[in-house]
Amino acid sequence: MVQYLPKGHARRVPLNKINVQDKPLWYLPHHPVLKKPGKTRVVFDCAAKHKGTSLHDQLLPGPDMSNSVVGVLMRFRKEKVALSADIECMFHQIRVAPDDRDAFGFLWWPDRDLTQQPIENRMEVHLFGATSSPSCPIFALRRTAEDNNVEFSEAVVKTVKRNFYEDDCLKSVKSVANAVEVVDQLREILSKGGFRLTKRSCNRSEVMDRIPQVEKAPSVVDLDLDKDKLPMQRTLGLHWDMESDKFMFKVALKEKPKTRRGILSLTSSVYDPLGFLAPVVLPAKKLLQDLCREKRGWDDPVSEGDGERWEKWKTQLANLSLIIVDRCVRPACFGDLKTAELHNFADASQVAYGAVSYLRLVDVEERIHCAFLIGKSRLASLRPMTVPRLELSAAVLAVQLHQIVREELEIPISQSTLWSDSTCVLQY
Repeated sequence: MVQYLPKGHARRVPLNKINVQDKPLWYLPHHPVLKKPGKTRVVFDCAAKHKGTSLHDQLLPGPDMSNSVVGVLMRFRKEKVALSADIECMFHQIRVAPDDRDAFGFLWWPDRDLTQQPIENRMEVHLFGATSSPSCPIFALRRTAEDNNVEFSEAVVKTVKRNFYEDDCLKSVKSVANAVEVVDQLREILSKGGFRLTKRSCNRSEVMDRIPQVEKAPSVVDLDLDKDKLPMQRTLGLHWDMESDKFMFKVALKEKPKTRRGILSLTSSVYDPLGFLAPVVLPAKKLLQDLCREKRGWDDPVSEGDGERWEKWKTQLANLSLIIVDRCVRPACFGDLKTAELHNFADASQVAYGAVSYLRLVDVEERIHCAFLIGKSRLASLRPMTVPRLELSAAVLAVQLHQIVREELEIPISQSTLWSDSTCVLQY
């Protein structure tokens, strides 16, 4: 809170405007969220009700202009040189219109002195937790790109529009020269909108040398780029080893009770947006479905047999550290691309069904490489379904994945093939 005032994120309400009559007036309760030791985020409770309404109820969410996390990660895997960055306090760079600021009022003690009466303050920038907050900063970010598209290259403008997921930027380019150009121009174009890039990193030390120390990710600030290996970096929840340029998987399992609630909590903690671990997570989802079929309560202990299934799954989960996936879909020795084909596979059983998409690349020297793109698995419904119907459901899922890949990947696809071993699906 002390930082909000000198930075202009919040101001004390003038005495002559405390009891406004002709503008929206609202006071928000707030609480701290401890992200990590020594770092606190203030969260305003916009869902708090007074006289039957809340700020949430009075705000429109605005259009959803966010890129999908799947699309951003797919494009991040496109080329050999990878860049990541974060916009500093993105929401707080967007000012609220003066006539609307009284709706973001809050009380705070002057000079942190709890013996004094709290005074009226109001936020002058968008805050975390409001219904409209996600839409407004993303609109401002895109407007910055559009307003300055004449001064900067099309590639940089497109980066702002397509390679950000909220305040996180993931970008892949063909060469170090391209990366250096993006690093310099991206910093400049965003500064015109009041945005500052921080936590920047790259899997090439030549590019890291061009990034100012104050803008580097904390994990690379003190590195000797001539001697030290590049560290592990978290990118939209995935672990990216910059030195080997591979995705790795680490799961820190917290102790939870053997109940539906505890099992669901641990299963949901395995973050896997591209479906690398879909076959691994499926047995845990099946266990949850079986507990639901048994009509067990959320906090009822599971049976001895189900408990053994759960413990076995947790033990096997330790082997996830052995799974390594190339970040880039092209091998390091691969030449210029000649053709790219998309192959989508669908299959089903009475337990579950799934689909997976692969990219088949051929370079100018006729070398072939296949890369996993995205996978998804779903349990069969609790209501009995025939195998042909499940096979058709898998085919629908494969078509949906195919559409996602075609829209998001940005690699020209010369041919798409959808595969099924079900004659029912093929005849339909």
